Amino acid sequence: MPETKHLEPVGTADIDTSSSRYSGHPAREPAAARGSRRRLMIVVLVILAVAGFVSWRIYSGRQAAQAEAAKSAAAASRPVPVQVAAVQQRTVPVYLTALGTVTAYNTVVVNARVSGQLLRVNFREGQNVRKGQLLMEIDPAPYKAALDQAIGQLAKDQANQSNMAAESQRYTALFNAGVVSKETQQLQVSNEGQAAGAIKADQAAIEAARVNLNYTRITSPIDGVVGLRQVDPGNIVNAGSNTSLVVLTQIHPIAIIFTLPEDQLPQVQSAMKSGKPLVVEAYDRNDAHKIASGTLLTIDNEIDTTTGTAKLKAVFDNADNALFANQFVNVRLVLNERPNAIVVPTAAIGTGTQGDFVFVVKPGAGAGGKRGKKPGGAPAADAPPAADASSGKDGKPRDQFHAETVLVHVDFVIGTNSVLADGAVQPGQQVVVDGQEKLVDGGSVTPQQARPPARPAGAPPAAAAGATPAGAAPEATPAPHSGKGHGQGQGKAQP
Repeated sequence: MPETKHLEPVGTADIDTSSSRYSGHPAREPAAARGSRRRLMIVVLVILAVAGFVSWRIYSGRQAAQAEAAKSAAAASRPVPVQVAAVQQRTVPVYLTALGTVTAYNTVVVNARVSGQLLRVNFREGQNVRKGQLLMEIDPAPYKAALDQAIGQLAKDQANQSNMAAESQRYTALFNAGVVSKETQQLQVSNEGQAAGAIKADQAAIEAARVNLNYTRITSPIDGVVGLRQVDPGNIVNAGSNTSLVVLTQIHPIAIIFTLPEDQLPQVQSAMKSGKPLVVEAYDRNDAHKIASGTLLTIDNEIDTTTGTAKLKAVFDNADNALFANQFVNVRLVLNERPNAIVVPTAAIGTGTQGDFVFVVKPGAGAGGKRGKKPGGAPAADAPPAADASSGKDGKPRDQFHAETVLVHVDFVIGTNSVLADGAVQPGQQVVVDGQEKLVDGGSVTPQQARPPARPAGAPPAAAAGATPAGAAPEATPAPHSGKGHGQGQGKAQP
């Protein structure tokens, strides 16, 4: 039989002991709570620290921006040192520009006209010679002998002619007496005529021999400069040879050939109708230094159909030998002059959204940047007032000036100067030529007179305002203003 097990009742003490495993240790519960609170506090502190750092950076950035703005405003309110130049009113030339080549007024290639040995060369290469001056000598002996021979033949034929004349007279008398026939008498008269013709031929032979003898002395046909000789003394030269002896060029006067577009020829022809010679000026390759002045001679009688241009020729005295044959030059053909033109330095002109402008310096305190306005742009930002800058270092008050923006229109550019349309600025006013990048409309300035540009060597002194001599040339080519810049144009007539 199966064994029967009896279950014993569990005691209360045993139940209390086993239940303590599930209810948790009463000493550990406060420690866990404290750990959770500590972690929460650390997270909160980190968040507060980050928020404080961000707030501090924002505040510091605002403070720095305000300080920079105050500094910029203070700098803007202080007078800006600038250089100024006076607006001038003077006569300026209106001209066309072109590229030209210096050409000898006359060029002579000297060749031998008779054959023989070259005995002497009577010039120094590069020497200035006069018309008729002896240059070279060819051995004259053969040609002198030919001349003597022709003279001897003339004497012989003259004697024969005298005899024929006497015979003709005798036979004429015999014919009249009825002694000889008419044919015999006419034959003697014919012989006399032949003898006279032989004398004429001998005289022509003598002239030819003298001409050939003179050709042995080679003289200069023009006033000019001798080039490099091609044949040395002692060599045999031949008439009609392709080798020249020397080249002569006339450089007093000298010519310049240049071309202009066919569209500009009516302007030139209209200016020539006035009867006054048109002035032509030659400038160097850089178009900065004036070499010489001359006058327009003529316009070619045809237009080159391949280029649409016509050739013009100008003549220059070239007394100082500044022009050389085949030299490249920039040419200015002065059509007329513009009196009382308003001229300012090109450096004074700026470009904004509203067009070209200049800063005109006027007496009186400026806006200091508070109401200032950039040329052609938006008004400048308001700024707190800066310290008073109207006193010098010694504390004494000084004159105050400000710059105002004036819109202008540039008609054309003359080198470093620009000619403006009338009415914008007045002669004698001071315009800023350096320091404009820091200026605003109405800003205070400290003006200082700018130095005049250096005058190129050999250039005439600058004329005073309103007293430019007629034909005086500027430093560079006038160019029509396009509204986008102040470049120089070529071949453009300026109004």
